[in-house]
Amino acid sequence: MSSTIEVKNLAKVFRVPEKSPGLRGALSSLFFRKFREIWAVKELSFSIQKGELVGFLGANGAGKTTTLKMLSGLLHPTSGQVQVLGFTPHQRRIQFLKQISLVMGQRSQLWWEIPAQETLKLNKEIFELGDSEYQETLSELVEVLELQECLDIPVKRLSLGQRMKAELCAALLHRPSLLLLDEPTLGLDVVMQKKMRQFIREYNQRYRATILLTSHNMDDVVALCDRVIIIERGQMLYDGELNRVVERYAPHKLMTVDFQSVVDTERVAALGKIVSNGGSRMVLEIPRKEVSSVASRLLSQFPVVDLTITETPLDDVVRRIFTRTLEK
Repeated sequence: MSSTIEVKNLAKVFRVPEKSPGLRGALSSLFFRKFREIWAVKELSFSIQKGELVGFLGANGAGKTTTLKMLSGLLHPTSGQVQVLGFTPHQRRIQFLKQISLVMGQRSQLWWEIPAQETLKLNKEIFELGDSEYQETLSELVEVLELQECLDIPVKRLSLGQRMKAELCAALLHRPSLLLLDEPTLGLDVVMQKKMRQFIREYNQRYRATILLTSHNMDDVVALCDRVIIIERGQMLYDGELNRVVERYAPHKLMTVDFQSVVDTERVAALGKIVSNGGSRMVLEIPRKEVSSVASRLLSQFPVVDLTITETPLDDVVRRIFTRTLEK
């Protein structure tokens, strides 16, 4: 497979002005301005192959949005190399722009005062789409995204979920080879979230489009991504299979135990951390290496009716990673 995205030692530094407090500080900054450097992205390297659907995760402020903007050419890197679809993104060549789409949360490409269909017509001309190609793609998107009753309503009167669907419609109108998605299910109800995930997966498979997806909804990531990239303070934390995130960052397993009757909590607590206590049912957090021995002791020392061992839920693991990042 050929690479759609090649990133090597990518970095972005922002120079932020500093001002001393008070009137004197304000006057002084007019003539002797001081700056400090903030590393939004630092020595980030990864490669994404054609047709991959990859989750791009990180806490708020981790550098995800800055990275997406550099991949799309909206920001010029401070250093490092980035190649997308064989182009240098910040050169913003027309051939490059016609092959990508960037959908970023609340940032709208739709004209606020007019119906979404007017923006779609404008995009048709911008991307030089033929009438038949435009109608075919539009009909497909409108049906799947359930936009039949939304296109002739001014964008400012649409709900958040309706706007997100219209944004995605506008982003996919020219059938891009690379789709950069930021919170694609934001504002959608549970049923529409499921349909949206199914649509993204089908689009990825049908057109072999490369998709880089950011989301704080772990259901999106679990349903769509086999591979995830997790960044922390602009640096690579993890790049690999989604199912191995738990193994790497969750040193414990969960043990759910049902007893015949209420048992001594202190005796059970001596075997592992109790994270839930329902009297005759307890959930313990057990170090991976001790699971077998703890299970054996529970079965031999207590009136156990049922015992189940499970992995820590993925969203809990990622939440811990993000919390650790924010506390540093």
